[in-house]
Amino acid sequence: MDPKEFERIMDMAIADEIEAFEFYTQVAEATASATMKRIFRELAEEEAGHKVALEKIRDKELQNFSFPAVTDYGVSETVEMPKCSMDMKPADAIALAMKKEEQGVKMYTGLANAATDPEHKSVFMSLARMEAGHKAKLEDLYNQTAFPECW
Repeated sequence: MDPKEFERIMDMAIADEIEAFEFYTQVAEATASATMKRIFRELAEEEAGHKVALEKIRDKELQNFSFPAVTDYGVSETVEMPKCSMDMKPADAIALAMKKEEQGVKMYTGLANAATDPEHKSVFMSLARMEAGHKAKLEDLYNQTAFPECW
């Protein structure tokens, strides 16, 4: 992968983080639930931080970074992606966010598998772990929201 292709991929990833930030911000503003407002504001803040990190990675300002591996219980893989609307129930909004993170994990894992440059492979695997951490957090939240009787 040439440097221009890597930069193009990172620009796409940055755009995804901006989109997620905007979605989480909109959900936080639209919901009446104080708990959901807090959760989605936190998610928006994390996405804003990811955007900054991706910009630094793209610009070679951040080279030594890592995200911890998390256990993937595959919850999001069992849920259909809901249609986005501002009338969504909290569980559906979380499911949508969870599915978006699942897509991010798959995208970065695919990029890592396709990368021939060891540095790029490492970057993409770290980014896959970053998305997997978000996915795991959302899966836990989804379980608590969609199945409150179990908690």
